[in-house]
Amino acid sequence: MFRFAHPEYFFLLLLIPVLIGVYVYAGIKKRRNLKKFGNPDLLAELMPNVSKVRPLVKFYLQLAALLFIIIILAQPQFGTKMENSKRQGIEVIIALDVSNSMMAQDIQPSRLDKAKMVLSQLVDGMTDDKIGLIVFAGDAYVQLPITADYVSAKMFLSSISTKMVARQGTAIGSAIDLAIKSFGAKSNAGRAIIVITDGENHEDDAVAAAKLAHDNGIIVDVIGMGKPDGAPIPVPGTMSFWKDKDGNVVVSKLNEQMCREIAAAGQGMYIRSDNTNNAYRVLNKELNKLAKSDIKASVFSDFNEQFQSFAFLALFILLFDFFVFDRRNKRLSKLNIFNLKEKVTKN
Repeated sequence: MFRFAHPEYFFLLLLIPVLIGVYVYAGIKKRRNLKKFGNPDLLAELMPNVSKVRPLVKFYLQLAALLFIIIILAQPQFGTKMENSKRQGIEVIIALDVSNSMMAQDIQPSRLDKAKMVLSQLVDGMTDDKIGLIVFAGDAYVQLPITADYVSAKMFLSSISTKMVARQGTAIGSAIDLAIKSFGAKSNAGRAIIVITDGENHEDDAVAAAKLAHDNGIIVDVIGMGKPDGAPIPVPGTMSFWKDKDGNVVVSKLNEQMCREIAAAGQGMYIRSDNTNNAYRVLNKELNKLAKSDIKASVFSDFNEQFQSFAFLALFILLFDFFVFDRRNKRLSKLNIFNLKEKVTKN
């Protein structure tokens, strides 16, 4: 398994477009200043050793070196050893609604983003438990089979979006049925399905599915995302909202009645999420009530560092950049490496 030990350093990649913008602006400003002194073509003849290509080459080399340094900071690693271990924990499968209505912003920054924050906190608080992830809209799919690999869980969680399920809708029942099957062989460990949705179920009998889960020894907790008053659904990439066939803006409302019925049928708890961390605290307290038992888990226990090759490339690029001068070198001018483009243009 390949992973980055510190993926948060990839935020430094935002520096690259900033540096490109600064470089372009500096070039434009430099050309304007030259025009103040006279004709640029005439000035170029007076400065035969000035190269237009070399500074650009140096800039690209420095950007490449920065990219590799950021990768080094993120600490790439490759798992080399699987370890089977027994832990005292519970088994939890998350069924996350990714329908378009989860983009409504009655909870900040949006229902879906807030749900991902709650789940991220949940994963961070786990030590000996197993977790799985199912995404659903009109259909339900296993995004992450039940596992004790929390690094993978966080990676899959961060990539979730409303584009993951092509058919729109809210098939809560299908998601619960799929979660029941995903637990595998029976275990003495406490089991829970956590449904995170706005409750707009249009596809199936979610209450019957929750009752079936309880009959199989699995509780069903429901986290309701949104507010009863609702909010319009933004259209991605635009400033407008989804509209119905009559041209009216669609307002998505939290269906608390449906959420409560599903939780009651699954003998679990209904929790309404808001802009605080209350949902996570209540959910965590509820999961701690489940019976813990021996859980067999296979996880990567040993990781080899893979930064060496990136460090070598960064060092090589920086050394090469050191020997590339902004002006043409008289001794090396015969090689015509950097002014080859200019030579072809003249011909």
